[in-house]
Amino acid sequence: MGVLIKPLVTEKASALNEHGKYGFVVDKKANKVQIKKEVEKTYGVTVESVNTMVHPGKSKSRYSKSGVIEGKTPSQKRAIVKVADGDIIDFYSGI
Repeated sequence: MGVLIKPLVTEKASALNEHGKYGFVVDKKANKVQIKKEVEKTYGVTVESVNTMVHPGKSKSRYSKSGVIEGKTPSQKRAIVKVADGDIIDFYSGI
């Protein structure tokens, strides 16, 4: 499995795309240097900076006949990548 898991397609991430910043869900053990190399190799762009954050999982519970069922959504690491001026990443080109 590679460093990049999937692109981050949310309303906030789409707003950042206009400023040359793109979001990705990445492997929890990946560091900024690995993320930069993988994005440059995969998309053919020049990366200026990488910001990372760990998005913690949420606790979930629901009521059923057998009682309360509790669980947790998994935590994930996200990276916001700023590309050089003039470079763009098109997430929808393969559709």
